[in-house]
Amino acid sequence: MGNAPGSLESLRRTNRLRVLQTVQSRGAASRADIVRLTGLSRTTVSSLVADLLAEDLLVERTDQQPLPVSPNGGRPATLLTLNPGSGGYLGVHFGHDSVRVAVADLSCTVLAEEQRDVAVDEHVRDSFGYAHRAALRLLEQLDLPASRMVGLGVAVSAPVRHGSGTLASPSPLKGWDDVDVAGEWHRRLHLPVHVGNDANLGAVAEWMFGAGRGVDDFVYVMLSDGVGSGIILKGQVHEGATGTAGELGHVVVAPDGYVCRCGNRGCLETVAGGRALALALSQARGPDTTLDDVLRLTAAGDVGALRAVEDAGRAVGHALSGLCTMLDPRLIVVGGRTGTAGEPLLEGIRATLARELSPPLNRSVRVVPGALGTRAEVLGAIALAHRETPAHVLPGATPAGALPGAVPGAVREHAR
Repeated sequence: MGNAPGSLESLRRTNRLRVLQTVQSRGAASRADIVRLTGLSRTTVSSLVADLLAEDLLVERTDQQPLPVSPNGGRPATLLTLNPGSGGYLGVHFGHDSVRVAVADLSCTVLAEEQRDVAVDEHVRDSFGYAHRAALRLLEQLDLPASRMVGLGVAVSAPVRHGSGTLASPSPLKGWDDVDVAGEWHRRLHLPVHVGNDANLGAVAEWMFGAGRGVDDFVYVMLSDGVGSGIILKGQVHEGATGTAGELGHVVVAPDGYVCRCGNRGCLETVAGGRALALALSQARGPDTTLDDVLRLTAAGDVGALRAVEDAGRAVGHALSGLCTMLDPRLIVVGGRTGTAGEPLLEGIRATLARELSPPLNRSVRVVPGALGTRAEVLGAIALAHRETPAHVLPGATPAGALPGAVPGAVREHAR
């Protein structure tokens, strides 16, 4: 009778998984967060958390930043995470011109990572081959068997078809049309695979671990070789009807400008993308100028580089002004390689928003640098695997004899 639907034991198992799912989806959560997000009573949450701590499924973080003391003078809340030692995740980011691979524990702390410049646009098989070898290399270095990994997240610089693990066609990554990214990885590592657009996953990473933490309505702008954005609304990624919401790089900002790789003319990417910035400075610095050169010169205070970066920021601000007017976000987080240019870029964005937004909107939205730098997208891939792994398949999550199928809420959450 203990497994009968509606029994106290069945209800406790359901609530136990709800607690695990809440901690899992947030990356870290306090007991008060769990009460608020699940609707369970404080007494129930306290009892369930005590059990999960005793079983080593949850741990109390010892490295957390101190939280503000409550108005009543109480102690700062202690954050709970999944036990890092009971398993792990793999994350992969396929950018336009590089591949990054990382291994993380169940608390999403990165244990090891590797990155290499690869012409991803042109060499699909080489990119997969390198990423696969790097994943195996990192696991060997950590003395972790692949069987301890519970999921793999993949970030790709292209729109991803809803729920398919395949890229929309035509793909901005040349040669990647209809590539079954999830299927390719599953054949190689035999793990559950979750695939997402890299800008969307960068937004998730900044929301869970970085500059967007605690803000449920913001826009993440990824400025690298390409330009993209991820939109977080009410704590959820907004992907749009076809999965292409946030393609900020293809908003037209210069109608008479250069032809973009998408076939349109004057897209933001042709003005603020990495190649555009290098080209803008090449007249003064020579035809071999790269984005890294632009960033180095900007940091050194070179007036030409500063002008190029500020102009790019103004163009980004122009593309964002309509988005901000429609969505009213609280925050704009600027990341990617070009995001490391810092204040000259941010000031260009702020100046345009100040000119083009209505005063109430302009006063309410802040523009800040990303906290995760160029690692945001691979951290987002790890976060995707973390959030999409059903709580009942985590090591030890389901007590012996319990039936995962008896907890339909966890399955529905994963399917959604």
